[in-house]
Amino acid sequence: MKKINYLDSIISPIITEKATSLSEQNKVTFKINKNASKKSIKKTIEKIFKVKVIKINTINKKEKNKIVRGKLGKKRGFKKALVTLKKGQSIDLSLGA
Repeated sequence: MKKINYLDSIISPIITEKATSLSEQNKVTFKINKNASKKSIKKTIEKIFKVKVIKINTINKKEKNKIVRGKLGKKRGFKKALVTLKKGQSIDLSLGA
């Protein structure tokens, strides 16, 4: 497995209706690099956002075949992380930094 820079482990935040409702429980969802480990994700989030991470759950989304306008295409798979923050802390993703 290729070692990655810890700043490259986070690709983007995931902002959906479900992810927004989880923010009330101090949870934030990120799209991450497939090779990123939980330790590197924790280190990155604590360093970038200056928060304390309690727990990280990771999910691997598989590729799916889709038919678009009669042609076969693929929906790419990705890895996402559900990060639980210390009580009272939050990450404001609406700033667009």
